Amino acid sequence: MEWMELKERVEAIRAQIAAAAIEVGRDPAEITLEAATKTRDAATVRAAIAAGITVCGENRVQELTQKLDQFAYDGAEVHFIGHLQTNKINKVVGRVDLIESVGSRHLLEGIDACAARLERVQDILLEVNIGGEESKTGFAPEELLTAAELAVKMPHVRLRGLMAIPPVAQHMGDSRKFFHKIYQLYVDIIQKMGDNRGTISCLSMGMSQDYADGVREGSTLVRVGTGLFGPRA
Repeated sequence: MEWMELKERVEAIRAQIAAAAIEVGRDPAEITLEAATKTRDAATVRAAIAAGITVCGENRVQELTQKLDQFAYDGAEVHFIGHLQTNKINKVVGRVDLIESVGSRHLLEGIDACAARLERVQDILLEVNIGGEESKTGFAPEELLTAAELAVKMPHVRLRGLMAIPPVAQHMGDSRKFFHKIYQLYVDIIQKMGDNRGTISCLSMGMSQDYADGVREGSTLVRVGTGLFGPRA
């Protein structure tokens, strides 16, 4: 993809984000566009950053480490947004700005222990399995408060918010009811965190097919891959 075409796509998506935000009385500046860079090579990632992308999200540990070694993300934040196996925690902790996909107590404890060894504090989001799908990781909604209370007590983890992927939508707008539920959980967590609420400011929901609805329901971070780069090879 040519750089100019990529820049036009970035601008078009940002315009759609802004329109959705204004529609519900939100400030478009509250929402960050994250480029989901799974399967995209280092040159494409660099082109996206040159086109105005400020956050890149990677799904696979091997791709993440390869692109970090190639300095592909220079000039942008990098997030890990895929399923993180506990035996690969040490390849991610301390190397990314945010781990968005923390969906179990075991993983949370592993991240805290790894960050302690590195003498770092790792920013994280708790992943919510909002649709109760067996095929997806994440905390059930009723487990979320307990997980958040555990996270804020950990000295080497900083809870920044929530992330969720709703069930695959069959029709336009189907995701919106799930986004609304996630937003309510997000607000509830903030209200109950007391002195820790100041660090919780990120709600990551909405992807290429439904990011506008995510914005309408309160998302602060949308993850767009094919909408930016086209279909994966």
